[in-house]
Amino acid sequence: MPRGDKSSYTDKQKRKAEHIEEGYEKRGVGKKEAESRAWATVNKESGGGNKSGSGRGKPDTHESSRKGGRIGGSSQSSEKRSAATKKGWETRRRNVKG
Repeated sequence: MPRGDKSSYTDKQKRKAEHIEEGYEKRGVGKKEAESRAWATVNKESGGGNKSGSGRGKPDTHESSRKGGRIGGSSQSSEKRSAATKKGWETRRRNVKG
């Protein structure tokens, strides 16, 4: 099997790589680089092609996907987050007294 042959990957792995690739392209990564990163992510999560022994081997880890989601950070600014924390603290303090 030549390098780069994707025949040993499941349909689900191929779909996942395509989806990841689209996400990279939306963020401005070049086509070739996006494809390379996408397959690297699929390989990291599933340990490579699964077609020959689909039920065997280690289960998929989704650490790469989780990590990507965490990088984005909070949608709130730190000032708003701090204000919300203070407001919650005041409310809890008031409810304890009353």
